[in-house]
Amino acid sequence: MRIGGRSGSLVLLLATVALTAGCGKSAVLQGAASSQRTEAARSGIGPHGSAAETSGIQGQAQASTGSTTRLGGADVAVDAAEIAQTLYPGLTPGTRPAAAVIVGVEDWPGALAASALAAAPLRAPIIYSERGRLPPASAAALAAIEPLGSTLIGGAQLIVVGDAPAPPRYRALRLRAGSPYQLAAKIAALQARISSRPPRAAIIAGIGGPPALSMPAAGLAAESGSPILLVEQNGLPSATAEAISSLHLQRAYLVGPAQAIDSHVAAQLRRHVAERRIGAPGPVANSIAVAAFSAGPFGWGVDEPGHGLVFALASRPFDAPAAAGLSSSAQFGPLLLLSGADRLPTPLRRYLRDIQPGYGSTPESTPVRGVYNRGWIIGGPRAISAGTQAELDELLRSVPTGNAATPSLLP
Repeated sequence: MRIGGRSGSLVLLLATVALTAGCGKSAVLQGAASSQRTEAARSGIGPHGSAAETSGIQGQAQASTGSTTRLGGADVAVDAAEIAQTLYPGLTPGTRPAAAVIVGVEDWPGALAASALAAAPLRAPIIYSERGRLPPASAAALAAIEPLGSTLIGGAQLIVVGDAPAPPRYRALRLRAGSPYQLAAKIAALQARISSRPPRAAIIAGIGGPPALSMPAAGLAAESGSPILLVEQNGLPSATAEAISSLHLQRAYLVGPAQAIDSHVAAQLRRHVAERRIGAPGPVANSIAVAAFSAGPFGWGVDEPGHGLVFALASRPFDAPAAAGLSSSAQFGPLLLLSGADRLPTPLRRYLRDIQPGYGSTPESTPVRGVYNRGWIIGGPRAISAGTQAELDELLRSVPTGNAATPSLLP
């Protein structure tokens, strides 16, 4: 649906979030705060700029507008840490996760496959390691959320993927395999074992093509509870075929165009399971196609107002697994990609206009009784600029319908 009547000028609302206090945490937080101050300086962001540096949960610059909230900062480890603490502040037992996932930023296949663990029942946030250690932001986040441990995984507090480090004071379940395809199959088997309803469909992602084309699979897996299984760009690994058989899967959804997963792979999959492709050429259009897709109970089907939406930069693929928890909690939003920090792509602008909330003048259609869209902006201003965030805010906010007098800031 097309809603007319754009709103006027945008005023950024800056929110200061208090640092989470806790035993031994403040010293660790200082390193992350210093990193973000450097990021703010590089981006020209300061107390008199378009977004102010504030003390967020991780000491990161956080700018909120009426319809968006920014999470993250200079790198993907900071992004994941702040997302984890937003979802799980750790201030009460009810705001601590059952478990968290640790995976290395060098391990794209492992991180992508582990996104599915953000689904129920664990809803485990992802924390990133770098070169065999936890960077300050990751260590601070883990100390703050303090996973409770889950009987579903033998009391473990952490699921450690691949060669990522396991902090010694936590009970950890390690998942390691000889290949990315075997590792994804092992994660899928764990997910099937702990779920009350074993999955009937898998999400197929290719790791030989551009990572941006596979990014939307992370949020889709977290929302649906379907595991992610991996394929080569031009071939079906035996580990993936065996996982489809052993898990008794009935359907496979291929995420991405032929550039991500060749039609030859689709034909190979068809020998084992019913398959269907979701996607479109290019990262931006592909993410929109995934957000709009539905097949019965599977898929987002976001073609109307009233949704959470997650925005990330296509060139930062690790932001997709980090943000997977925002697709299975909070406002349950699909991932939408931007091609650059300072430009809102035309297809994305058009899609957001189509699902923009609106209200009329009757008592039944006032804003109080309306539906709303909410956007999560992943990364600091170097990932998605304050100006782009302002454009997104305007497209997400609820506007009066049929009001030609309301000006638009957008072309």
